[in-house]
Amino acid sequence: MKIPEWNPDEIDWQKLAQAYLGYPQRVAETGFSGYGDRGGYPKIPSKIQLRDYQLEAVANWLRHRGRGTLKMATGSGKTITALAIAAELYEKISLQVLLVICPYRHLVSQWGKECEKFNLKPVLAFESVHNWQNRLAGELYSVVGHKGGFLTIITTNSTFISESFQSQLRFFPDRTLIVGDEVHNLGSPRLEAALPSRIGLRLGLSATPERYFDEMGTASIIEYFGSILQPEFTLADALKTGALVPYNYYPIFVELTSEEALTYAKLTQRIGWAMNKNNSMSDNDTLTSLLMKRSRLVGAATNKLPALYNLMQRRLDTDHTLFYCGDGWVEQEDSNYQRQLEAVTKMLGRDLGYRVNTYTADTSIEDREKLQKQFDSGELQGLVAIRCLDEGVDIPSIQNAVILASTSNPRQFIQRRGRILRPYVNKEKATLFDMIVLPPELDREILETERNLFYKELKRFVEFADLANNGVAARQKIATVAAKYAICLDT
Repeated sequence: MKIPEWNPDEIDWQKLAQAYLGYPQRVAETGFSGYGDRGGYPKIPSKIQLRDYQLEAVANWLRHRGRGTLKMATGSGKTITALAIAAELYEKISLQVLLVICPYRHLVSQWGKECEKFNLKPVLAFESVHNWQNRLAGELYSVVGHKGGFLTIITTNSTFISESFQSQLRFFPDRTLIVGDEVHNLGSPRLEAALPSRIGLRLGLSATPERYFDEMGTASIIEYFGSILQPEFTLADALKTGALVPYNYYPIFVELTSEEALTYAKLTQRIGWAMNKNNSMSDNDTLTSLLMKRSRLVGAATNKLPALYNLMQRRLDTDHTLFYCGDGWVEQEDSNYQRQLEAVTKMLGRDLGYRVNTYTADTSIEDREKLQKQFDSGELQGLVAIRCLDEGVDIPSIQNAVILASTSNPRQFIQRRGRILRPYVNKEKATLFDMIVLPPELDREILETERNLFYKELKRFVEFADLANNGVAARQKIATVAAKYAICLDT
């Protein structure tokens, strides 16, 4: 049967949203738990019951005429919410295609597993075109040719902008829902330009949709996917509802070496010049580059290694520990330099006998799964990782974490900590150690610039400390440091 043409403007979105809110009652009264039994079509599995905030998020997206960005904390079920939207659209308007765009390969795999729970058989489009192009073309032809079927396609950002994928994208039907996972990544000029303007059903997902020092990129995300919708689901909300586990928080303050302090001061001075020249923190490549250099310096501060050694000497009987490193280099006793990742792995394994292995972007998906099983079982006490928390890696069995990679990027700060708090079997709480580098003595000329930057960082640490089980003690420790720099955290 040929599916009739449709016009989104003719849909009574408000009525659709209102009808959707009757879904929980339908489940309770009739046992309804999906949308039919036809294979490959989206339906909500009977064992999944949406939480109130997820139901409200779906309804608000419908009220906004099939567009909007959901700002939901890590662990709040963004993927399930998106698939519930797809199921509702299939039921009400005969949705034909679900297109999900992810920044990384392992997220494609994670989405694929979730989609299978919703009765979908997704095409996973990444790496070689030979693995997906023919299947995508065949299923797309079936859908567009009105022969029936439903197409779910999950792809990476890099594959999405490729000519192979873009050449297929032009044939996608109007009844396509495009989902931007970790949508902040889609604000870059190249990715934003590749987004299809004629596809009207759009959903953005992220705990932090705002782009760091990029107001134009953030504006382009909102313009394409739609405004940030209520309810925003914060870290505090996730803890309150049990979507994340409670935690203890221990800041560990570290000083720079004299050589690092000199480099730090020079970078801070240049940052101040860039900020004054630009009179804004948006659309400034020079400023962003300087901040990244300083962040890399701070992330790999040499004194973090002895601080870690002292900490782990007292914790050798622990397991399920993540050591999160920066991508910088640290100086060794022989004046040679070594990546922080390698230096930490060597110190933990050789010097302390702590059973660890590395977990990086270069680790294959197969090896990641093997390492995660060893980590889950306790065969490995720890994983020494880099960038994985920013990439959306899901390792819920993490019970302890030592964050060596400091960041001034609010998005990375929230993402890294939120992923450590994911629930897991017998995981009652998490323990997080945060290494915070203290600014060195600075000349009066650049002191004010540093105070403004350090104030913003300390505010984030305080906000995280306040939500911890040991919040009073953690906050007091941070407040003592703030006082040293004449920073008032209550303003």
